Amino acid sequence: MPRLCKVLGVHPSGFYAWRLNPESRRAKEDKRLLVPIKESWLESGSVYGYRKVSDDLRELGEQCGINRVHSLMRSAGLRSQTGYAKRKYKRGGAPSLVAPNHLQRQFDVQEPNRVWVTDITYIRTYEGWLYLAVVLDLFSRQAVGWSMSSRIDRELAMSALLMAVWRRQPKNTVMVHSDQGSQFSSYDWRDFLER
Repeated sequence: MPRLCKVLGVHPSGFYAWRLNPESRRAKEDKRLLVPIKESWLESGSVYGYRKVSDDLRELGEQCGINRVHSLMRSAGLRSQTGYAKRKYKRGGAPSLVAPNHLQRQFDVQEPNRVWVTDITYIRTYEGWLYLAVVLDLFSRQAVGWSMSSRIDRELAMSALLMAVWRRQPKNTVMVHSDQGSQFSSYDWRDFLER
């Protein structure tokens, strides 16, 4: 054994100490901390970064610094979800058409079922993110349609609008105002509005 220690450049007493207790207290504590870190990260839908995970650990009563959480998450390959890279026109296909803004910030509407506005928000739950699409009538400011899903897609937006049409059954043309998100600029959404 002394020859092996000499070749590896390790002192024999250090080798024997490692053999009796191969894992340090710090390494054992890191393994223990990694469990609530992974739980917090998974409960967020794999979205949270080390800052928010560190806040969650503090709420659980863990005494752990933010830099340690960052180091443990990095070593375990846990990363926050960041934005998506913008595609270049050359490789990404044709750019989406921008719909004109017919509302022009005229939010005072005199009749019901003339102008509806819609948007999507997200809610954190214990099972991950829940997405909620809502359609409001600008006249009464009431929610006339809504839809919830675990996925944010055009079906979510179209279901909320379908509910609004089914509940209100407007006789005249209704202006539907939304942002320029992918759910509201898809061909299915435009076809649905025209029908």
